[in-house]
Amino acid sequence: MSDYCSICIERMNSITTWGSLFAKNTPVLCSKCEEQLGIIEGERCTICSRALKNLDGSYHGNSICLDCQRWEESLQWNSILQKNTSIYEYNPFLKETLARYKYRGDYAIAKAFANPIKEVLGKLDPPDIIVPIPLSKERIYERAFNQTTSILLEAQIHYTEILTRTHTEKQSKKSRTQRIKQEQVFNLNPKHSDIIQNKSILLFDDIYTTGMTLRQAALPILSGGAKSVSSLTIARG
Repeated sequence: MSDYCSICIERMNSITTWGSLFAKNTPVLCSKCEEQLGIIEGERCTICSRALKNLDGSYHGNSICLDCQRWEESLQWNSILQKNTSIYEYNPFLKETLARYKYRGDYAIAKAFANPIKEVLGKLDPPDIIVPIPLSKERIYERAFNQTTSILLEAQIHYTEILTRTHTEKQSKKSRTQRIKQEQVFNLNPKHSDIIQNKSILLFDDIYTTGMTLRQAALPILSGGAKSVSSLTIARG
């Protein structure tokens, strides 16, 4: 059987067997690309999934990184995001891959993350509702698709779009301080207010950087009556 890698588009050659014909997850990545996706291993921050192995001891304590300690010490943001789970480190290879996917319209890359997302979801406590982080109408027009919903569609994972987003400057152009200080950009769609009552919500996004986007998205959901909000992201930046 021959196919093409979803990231580098090089042909993959493999031997067809009865097992491969009936396999649930057909490989979509070549071994070279798969090796360059750095899975987060070892001890992680128990809140944001940041790998602790490369951090100075003064930057974390009790399995929580200093960033999350600051979030939890904030009266406004304490316990807003219960936990984030990330799959990969945001290394140069993944950064370029996601840039091609999001900004240069390489939709096929969505297939590369479908199986990993399904596998990780199967290990988490099942949420009541999965919610993709939305894009503004202007950003959808610019990119032609939402990178989060596209991956969920490829993974055949049911999701519900309960949030709307105000158009702002791209997050990638903002500094860490600007991201943390940005005004609220998410609103809960009123027609979905009933379905989230006392429910556990899992937000899905591509990258956890400062954590502000996910916490801002969680805020109206919790205010609207949800029991808890956690998140799943492809990368931990």
